[in-house]
Amino acid sequence: MPEGALSGIKVLDLSEDIAGSFCARLLADYGAEVLKLEPPPGAALRRLGPFFHDDPHLEKSLPFLVLNLNKKGATLNLATATGQSLFRELAQRVDVIVESYTPGYLASLGLGYPQLQELNPALVMTSITPFGQEGPYSQYQGEEIVSYAMGMIMSISGVQGREPLKHGGFQAQYQGGLFGAGATTMALFQQQTTGLGQQVDVSVTECVASTMMATQTMYPFMGGTAVRRKPAGSMFGHPMSCADGWIIVQTGGGAEWEDIAGLFQSQELLEPRFADRAQRAQNGEALDRVVIDAIKGRSKWELFPQAAKSRILFGVVQTPLELTRCPQLESREFYREVEHPVVGKVRVPAVLCNLSATPYQLLSPSPTLGQHNIEILVQGLGYSQQDLCRLRQLNVI
Repeated sequence: MPEGALSGIKVLDLSEDIAGSFCARLLADYGAEVLKLEPPPGAALRRLGPFFHDDPHLEKSLPFLVLNLNKKGATLNLATATGQSLFRELAQRVDVIVESYTPGYLASLGLGYPQLQELNPALVMTSITPFGQEGPYSQYQGEEIVSYAMGMIMSISGVQGREPLKHGGFQAQYQGGLFGAGATTMALFQQQTTGLGQQVDVSVTECVASTMMATQTMYPFMGGTAVRRKPAGSMFGHPMSCADGWIIVQTGGGAEWEDIAGLFQSQELLEPRFADRAQRAQNGEALDRVVIDAIKGRSKWELFPQAAKSRILFGVVQTPLELTRCPQLESREFYREVEHPVVGKVRVPAVLCNLSATPYQLLSPSPTLGQHNIEILVQGLGYSQQDLCRLRQLNVI
């Protein structure tokens, strides 16, 4: 079995949220040895649903299960002096620390980056927070929808004249984790070159804003006019309902209007009021009626391959169940099966990208709470079993 691209890199993951956990998981997916270090009651992410079989158990959070694949797990109470001392020992033995605490919290414990770098000059600390380590908002609490809104993407989502919309899920958090992993590998490259580490400061809101670079660049060239959301006119570019779900159709992509009319099997679409682009814009409501009537009895899965054959920009709105059965994802082994000691066998989204020489490997499920305490503290740091018992009694682990 080939080694991962990050084989030999050791990481402490202190994060209790999605962004930090995803960042550390990506490092683990491609070879890094990652230790998830949680407070004794468990990371906050363990309390985030949905839960396996709707059972709100610490070991059954599906987000935690997916975001902590390929990691080991131990517990440590950083609020205690003994926990802080243990953490300093661990920090001297790793290359990277990933954390998502409010800026200044670790420093208040004597565990800020400057203090830890004195112990380990090569240390890279990746800090992922809603607004970053500095600035007037740095101490503000954040949440998925806050970063989504303040990163601008929400202002151009939805239909003109209606309220801004947020897409479902946690895209901002995953964006922060993805950017965090990329920035960490850059810092590791520098570390390998110079022997010195650095702090990586990731703002989730800035990660979202960065995806709007082209939109923001347009702004000064449009006389200060903000980029508008899509108008409510023609259904093209909007979801359209058919017999078994929803589809998206867009003009362009190499298809002629005759190709689009052929897909919808409508001679009416060849009339000048629709075939002519200028007239089509003026007859959006009538166009919608023709298109919706043409597809209301047809299947999205019948239309999809026909559209591809005609080089029409076409998408099927896949449901969660359909996505798990998507032939494209199946062909690329995007999903993998993992056996968890509590929930059993689970199929999880796993492979983010394919590296030909150092491919993704699913080596272990997410750790149970404190699963590797003995390995880390007894076998790794040389503490005795008696020490371990005392640390538990003192609520250090």
